[in-house]
Amino acid sequence: MSRHNRHRRSGRKTQPTSPTAATPAPKDIPTVNDVPAVTLVVSHSPDEYWQGQADERQLELLMGDWRRGRTTRNIWQALGDAYVLLFSLAIILAMLISLIVQAQGQAAGCSSSGCQAARNVLPLAVVTAVMGFALAVSRIFGPVLASAAEGFWLFDAPVDRSRFLRKRLRIAEIVSLVGGAIAGALVSALSGLSGRAIIAWTVATGLSAAALVAFAAAEQGAERVRTVRVLQSVAMVLAGLLLLALVSTATGWYPMSISTELSVLIAWSVVAGAVLVLIVALVVANGRLNSIRRARLMSGGSLVSGMQGAAFALDFALIRDILQEREAVERGQVRATRGRGMGLHALVWRDVQRLLRFPKPLVTLAATIVVPYALQALGLGRLTSPLSALVLVAAMVPFFTSLRVLSRTKGLMRMMPFTTSQVRTAASIVPAILALVWALATIPAFHGIGDAARMDWFHAVLYALVTAAAGFIGAIRWVSAKPADYSTPMVATQAGAMPPSLMFNLLRGLDMVALITIWLVLGLSPWIGVVAAILAYSFLRMGGLDQQELQQMQEESRRQLAEQKRIAQNERPVRKKVVRR
Repeated sequence: MSRHNRHRRSGRKTQPTSPTAATPAPKDIPTVNDVPAVTLVVSHSPDEYWQGQADERQLELLMGDWRRGRTTRNIWQALGDAYVLLFSLAIILAMLISLIVQAQGQAAGCSSSGCQAARNVLPLAVVTAVMGFALAVSRIFGPVLASAAEGFWLFDAPVDRSRFLRKRLRIAEIVSLVGGAIAGALVSALSGLSGRAIIAWTVATGLSAAALVAFAAAEQGAERVRTVRVLQSVAMVLAGLLLLALVSTATGWYPMSISTELSVLIAWSVVAGAVLVLIVALVVANGRLNSIRRARLMSGGSLVSGMQGAAFALDFALIRDILQEREAVERGQVRATRGRGMGLHALVWRDVQRLLRFPKPLVTLAATIVVPYALQALGLGRLTSPLSALVLVAAMVPFFTSLRVLSRTKGLMRMMPFTTSQVRTAASIVPAILALVWALATIPAFHGIGDAARMDWFHAVLYALVTAAAGFIGAIRWVSAKPADYSTPMVATQAGAMPPSLMFNLLRGLDMVALITIWLVLGLSPWIGVVAAILAYSFLRMGGLDQQELQQMQEESRRQLAEQKRIAQNERPVRKKVVRR
């Protein structure tokens, strides 16, 4: 139906529109200045907007249910299947028990007043050293930390962070308490102290470590790092001074009369002070938990997550690499220096430049010189050499940075026109010189200081050289050991497939120390230790036995043999075809 017919039926008349009709003039359009300013009026209390805030306890339970729902076994089942870890820990525990039994047996021979006073001073030095170590670990990791997932998903929400972080603080306190107590108990038992002295110093060391971790947590909430760093330096310096006092007391240079009763009294005084600091620091730290920045929490969590893979493979050298990278990031940038020399001399000069740029490891190496003197002052006798070598291994590791990089980066090693033995020898020259200086500085300790000499100078020189060689070679083994090769045939265990080399990762460095110094402990000739050190260094200098390199050497030998046979038969050697691209 057309529009005209519809209008006729409805009786309506349409008004014709004139095409020339003028449009009405538009009204004035308001501008921005004519619009009144917007005013926000809040007619409700701000507390009413948080009625939907989640409960932190329920969120924590939700996360726990999510994690437990995706696990196939608990921690005890996993530890029950970890044969490698339990086997390694059993070996180390057996070694520690043997050392403790020998130390307790030799304690009966420590009858002089100077020796007894030195034994009573040693636990106090250990307490200060553990305090410095606890502050250093707390400064690196937090001590309160959170994972990246928690920081991204949880801590951006309107929740009370302190309710989540209290559990992390408790875990840090428990770990520091147990770790410090174990360290104090081992040193006190190795010193040959009485039972009540061992208990007192064990409690003192554990509580001191826990108190300083709580103090570091309080400083973390206030975003202060310098105070923790200063206290760490003071604790380390105090530990070194106490070791010097121990040596001077045992040798009679500056005698101090410290009886067992006085040592126990000092231990319980330390316990009282540690408990007071622990309570105050925990109260302050709990009040500041909610003010810790999310970036600071995630920094420690990311560091821990990065170290988990290396810890699962028992690759402690890789853990040190991660910590060293974090320290370099905190340090910022350094000024680049131009190298010197040609060939292998350039590698040696790079180690010298690195040592001049960052001489901090020299302080640690100089502090370890006191260790043989302290052990001889305590009357440990033949155990001085292996224990000093173990300490020297830890002090020598920072000087093998070049060897660490070259041993881990096979492509960089192949780019150099040198053999593996030449490169490893050049990367070990500077640490070898430092180890020789350490040996010369510790000769009087093995000869005997004080009234009575223990051995002649010739054997003292041999003992010092063997001990330094054990620490030097143990550090090479620890740094340059190959990671676990998962392409080799695996060993079937309840914990899954496992490469055979993974079983011995925990004993890296310790095996070289035991191989070289066991002859001194058994009372045999030190020349056996010298021969063992030469053989061990020769093997490590070659980089071990690489199957790929051996196959390439065999192929090259067969090619040369075939070439010689053709020449002997007056045959023209086959020219190699050169392909130009």
